[in-house]
Amino acid sequence: MITIRRSTERGHADHGWLDTRHTFSFADYYDPEHMGFRALRVINEDRVKPSMGFGTHPHRDMEIISYVIEGALEHRDSMGNGTVIRPGEVQRMSAGTGITHSEFNHSADEPVHFLQIWLLPNAKGITPSYEQTYFPDEEKRGRLRLVASPDGRNGSVTIHQDAFLYDARLDSGEEVAHPLTQGRHAWVQVVKGSVDLNGHTLHESDGAAVSAEDEVRISAKTGTEVLVFDLG
Repeated sequence: MITIRRSTERGHADHGWLDTRHTFSFADYYDPEHMGFRALRVINEDRVKPSMGFGTHPHRDMEIISYVIEGALEHRDSMGNGTVIRPGEVQRMSAGTGITHSEFNHSADEPVHFLQIWLLPNAKGITPSYEQTYFPDEEKRGRLRLVASPDGRNGSVTIHQDAFLYDARLDSGEEVAHPLTQGRHAWVQVVKGSVDLNGHTLHESDGAAVSAEDEVRISAKTGTEVLVFDLG
């Protein structure tokens, strides 16, 4: 079963400095039919204007992944981390017992375009932690590259949940497939381009929940960047 979440149907807020689209209920956007999917709770597509950003704010008991599409996002947190996230990098922050952090676009003329992804952790009250890893494009071309997992296998960042995140770059006509064992589900998020997902067309920023299917089969209709979540 494929349930499509079109980009045009998402929640939207324009704060001037921030233009954000919400796949699932978030902040002032509430939709009881879209509260998340399995452990996946938030996918926000954010565009931050130059010299603007998110001031210091708290989180707890959440696995937070930042995935930059364009631009550069500076990160600072109460654990002492100070980094810049760029395309190709995946940042994972486990909020656990509580952290504060800020995210800022220091460019004077270039916006930042990124995905803010939250997953519910498999336990509350864990020790906060942080990780950031670069995954070269050549490792994702024509294949699904594991970038986040519960055990950090193959150099992926480690998340505290039974969830695996894959990233792929496909040329037009290329196809990848990911098997789904019994009882597992998937979420597919198209970052760029258009794809055929198990016979359904998805365009840029569309997402889809996949359940009761033997596999996720993605065929690129154009040059494509796509994320696949394998979820318990």
